[in-house]
Amino acid sequence: MMLFVVSAATMRRYASKTSGWRLGLKKLNFFSVNCESESYFCQGSGNCQGLTSSFIDGTMSQAYATSCERLSKSLIKDNPTSDKLSYATSCAQLSEAPARDNPVSDMLVDSFGRRHTYLRISLTERCNLRCMYCMPAEGVELTPNPQLLSQNEIVRLANLFVSSGVDKIRLTGGEPTIRKDIEEICSQLSSLKGLKTLAITTNGITLARKLPKLKECGLSSVNISLDTLVPAKFEFMTRRKGHERVMESIHTAIDLGYNPVKVNCVVMRGFNDDEICDFVEMTRDKPINIRFIEFMPFDGNVWNVKKLVPYAEMLDRVVKQFTSLKRLQDHPTETAKNFTIDGHCGTVSFITSMTKNFCAGCNRLRLLADGNFKVCLFGPSEVSLRDPLRSGVDDHELGEIIGAAVKRKKASHAGMFDIAKTANRPMIHIGG
Repeated sequence: MMLFVVSAATMRRYASKTSGWRLGLKKLNFFSVNCESESYFCQGSGNCQGLTSSFIDGTMSQAYATSCERLSKSLIKDNPTSDKLSYATSCAQLSEAPARDNPVSDMLVDSFGRRHTYLRISLTERCNLRCMYCMPAEGVELTPNPQLLSQNEIVRLANLFVSSGVDKIRLTGGEPTIRKDIEEICSQLSSLKGLKTLAITTNGITLARKLPKLKECGLSSVNISLDTLVPAKFEFMTRRKGHERVMESIHTAIDLGYNPVKVNCVVMRGFNDDEICDFVEMTRDKPINIRFIEFMPFDGNVWNVKKLVPYAEMLDRVVKQFTSLKRLQDHPTETAKNFTIDGHCGTVSFITSMTKNFCAGCNRLRLLADGNFKVCLFGPSEVSLRDPLRSGVDDHELGEIIGAAVKRKKASHAGMFDIAKTANRPMIHIGG
């Protein structure tokens, strides 16, 4: 692989010759993405001049170009121990992204130029499990049903987001499959013009019998949570029985043609970290994507850094047993670091929210079951969309509320130790 290092000044001179661009009153200064050396790194066989032209040509590129340096510097300031080049690379990749078929409105673009095309909708706060990392041992006070979004309200808000540029929706909970009208919701959401992916994150307890119908209703992607392959551990972890049902749901999803079937595993030291390679073995003969998730702090889940198994440690364990592990080229908005193993049908991923955040490429927003809107999983700020919706505001006014919240989104989350000290709702309220 060839490595070209081109100074920011050179790239700016080229840009000034090919375009008289200005945005506001400032000249574009979008190639200084490496904040230490003010260089732009081009990896691959293409030339940097062609890359510059591709930046200049695209509508999407313009938005990211103006914010790239500012986002990288802000991220590095907030995360001094993080990988600086990774921020620069994410920003550059985002700038290179091609124009979309359904343009993203300004409502979904934050002050750093990030375009939010992925909406997670929590359908309910209720769940049929009591997982330790999700729900406090004493339980949580659930929002009364009249205060939760109705089916029509969910569809109306989803339509507003999709018509503004969202092309992926994920249904979460609580446990989304226990909502009685989930099939109707899926059917209506999947028919929204511009939506490309309708996904679900579920604990799998009731999924096996509901999945055939959900697929008919347009459900296109499935994530199933499973933190242990040992039934006794499962019962301890979830405070309920059901390990066999979850395994049945995984196999049902495979039989129905979902590829890959994503299996989410929250790794905790002293509990299931000894099963990491056993989970990887599941990918040998089946189209399963095992997704190892770093343990994250939420209210009531008794988070402790000693329970956290860092990505680097998990990766080291996997590499020692599966020596042909190879990194895939991830999309710049991808939350996971993805890998393949020679001879394996499935793949392995790591979601590194705590030790290597992916804030630079974040394109996700959250609509909670009670109608609150959240722009960052770890940020305590929320704004109600239910209340203005029920007061009779039109879509334009709702869009202004959403846009203002998106514009307030920070460059990155506060870091794992500050997150642990920040008041936030339990995960079951926020949505998985």
